[in-house]
Amino acid sequence: MEIKELLPEVQENISLAQHTTFKIGGNAKYFFVAQTKDNILKAVKAAQKCGLPFFILGGGSNILFSDNGFDGLIVKIQNPPARIATPAHSRYSVSGGQSVAGGKSKIQNNIIYAEAGVMLSYLVRLTEEAGLSGLEWAAGIYGTVGGAVRGNAGAFGGQILDVLKGVEYFDVVKDEIRQCNNRECHFDYRSSIFKENKNLIILSCEFELQKGDKENIKEKIDKYENYRLERHPLNYPSAGSIFKNPKLREDIIKNYPKIAKNGFVPAGFLIEQAGLKGKIIGKAQISEKHCNFIINLGGATAKNVLKLIGLVKKEIKNKFQIDLEEEISVI
Repeated sequence: MEIKELLPEVQENISLAQHTTFKIGGNAKYFFVAQTKDNILKAVKAAQKCGLPFFILGGGSNILFSDNGFDGLIVKIQNPPARIATPAHSRYSVSGGQSVAGGKSKIQNNIIYAEAGVMLSYLVRLTEEAGLSGLEWAAGIYGTVGGAVRGNAGAFGGQILDVLKGVEYFDVVKDEIRQCNNRECHFDYRSSIFKENKNLIILSCEFELQKGDKENIKEKIDKYENYRLERHPLNYPSAGSIFKNPKLREDIIKNYPKIAKNGFVPAGFLIEQAGLKGKIIGKAQISEKHCNFIINLGGATAKNVLKLIGLVKKEIKNKFQIDLEEEISVI
């Protein structure tokens, strides 16, 4: 059976470079934009019936696609902002709601609901407008709500697990929609059950925030956004942080006492200490502005990036006896 019979809107031979923040990657054999939960399920089931591998794509950050592309179906989740609401069917929500930032956007009792494809930056500004505190740290992080939950995104001492109340997801193997609470997400540093198990697809999430002063919330959001503008190489395509920050060891604390941060050492600091700042392979470069970023100077390939990643891991292992682990997904 041809997938076009089941999914008439599917596109063919679409450049993945155009759908990632890295601007790297070959073509997807099939590409489908899903704007509703029903469309996500429809696309996944169509791929299964046709025996095609599939991959769920959000905002396109924290990911590196192969130069050979993807020989299957890419399902890009792209929910419009108006789909943020508190639904009556959610086991975490209550009836009623306060309209915020759009006729269909609702917040109830400090709980905010968002479908997986809503941009995280929009959600942050929505909470600001509602006077809800808890997501300020996410200001300036590019990507979708689903992607942030999948990777337990975090910054400035905050992380998704601190505010997530529950998740609605599709279990591909069991062919059913299920719900789980925070504990059942098995959150870890930049990880969750959804990152470890590709058969669990996030559909929507609920966050429980705290009432706060709007001016203070706005001040924090602006501060974090400005920090990113000043410290991150946002004028070049990148995937965001390439490596997870490794846990601190006593010898590192002793030799570099000023860099201890929340029990982790910044990977960018280690990379700079290893003398790799500005290192170039092909058209990919370790950023001189922030060493945990690899930037695309224009025309970089996945092969260039992977060679840089391999070099960094080798040098950090030799100098610090630390095995760096990628934060990005390589597909």
